[in-house]
Amino acid sequence: MFQIKSPQDLGAAVVFLAVGVAGAYFGSELRLGTAGNMGPGFFPVILSWIVVAIGVIVGIKAVTVEGPRVEPFQLRPLLVIVAAILVFGYVVDTIGLALTAALLTVLAAFARRWREINALETILLAAALALFSVGLFVYALSQPFPAWWGR
Repeated sequence: MFQIKSPQDLGAAVVFLAVGVAGAYFGSELRLGTAGNMGPGFFPVILSWIVVAIGVIVGIKAVTVEGPRVEPFQLRPLLVIVAAILVFGYVVDTIGLALTAALLTVLAAFARRWREINALETILLAAALALFSVGLFVYALSQPFPAWWGR
């Protein structure tokens, strides 16, 4: 009988397998095509089976290699990250990508434990991420985001 040596890896394997099988199932209704003449289902189905293979590999690792136990569930980090995603959707058109990226970086810092939050590190990361996001998405990739407040 198999003994689970890494519960964290087993959990990850289950998630990979579930996502991969679901993707393959929902993509199976689309025309697959061939490598030379790809149909709309080619990429999603192939990618889904790759995710399943990753799940199998991680699952094998879970029963062969010692690993960490599953940590207790923490609600605050999950809520803060979900809130950050929702805030992005609501404010990016109003205050621009630069300020939104900076705001979300500061907000996401609160997903950490209170004693681990470093204000200077967070502010520097927020500024760097804001500049990088605007440079990449607005100027390099020409995405339709307002770069700055008021466009």
